[in-house]
Amino acid sequence: MSKYKKTNLSELREVQLKEIEDIKIGIVTAKWNEDITSALTEGCEQTLLEYGIIADNIFKVTVPGSFELPMGAKSLLSRERLDAVVCLGCVIQGETSHNEYINQSVANGLMSLGLASGKPCIFGVLTPVNMQQALDRAGGKHGNKGIEAALTALEMIELEQQLDKKDRSIGFLKK
Repeated sequence: MSKYKKTNLSELREVQLKEIEDIKIGIVTAKWNEDITSALTEGCEQTLLEYGIIADNIFKVTVPGSFELPMGAKSLLSRERLDAVVCLGCVIQGETSHNEYINQSVANGLMSLGLASGKPCIFGVLTPVNMQQALDRAGGKHGNKGIEAALTALEMIELEQQLDKKDRSIGFLKK
C-alpha cells in the first residue's frame, strides 16, 4: 500500500460505451450552496460531453437543497428514459448535526431509488466540514467531484452494457 494519499481523483478514465448517441443522463443539482453546486454541475456536464454524450441527452433540473435530490431524481426518472441520474449537492457540517441527518437520508434515498428503478442514481454530494473543504472539492486542489460523479455514471452504464451483451442462458447451450 502506498504511503501517499491520492488527493485528486478527478482524472479522466477510459470508458468504453456502446451506442453513445442513445445514452441519456439526468443531472439533479441542489440550489443550496449554489457557488459549489454550480461548479459541480459544470464539471459533470462538461465531462459527459467530453465522453460523447449528446447535449440534448443531458437532462438537468434543480431542487431547493440536497435533501430533495432523491425526489428530483425520481421525478426525472419518471419523465425521461434515462440510463443514469447524477445527483449533486453540498451539505456543510456547521454547528449542529443537521448534516448527518441530511447526508444519510439522501444516501439512503438515492440507493433505494437506484435499486427500485434499476438505474444508477449517483451520490455526488459533498459532505465537508467547512466552506474551504467544499471549494477544494469543487474545482480546487482536490479536483471537481462533479467530474467523478459523471465518470461513475458512465462506468455504471458501461457495466450494464457489458452485462447485457453476455449470454443470458441458464444451463443450456445456444446454437
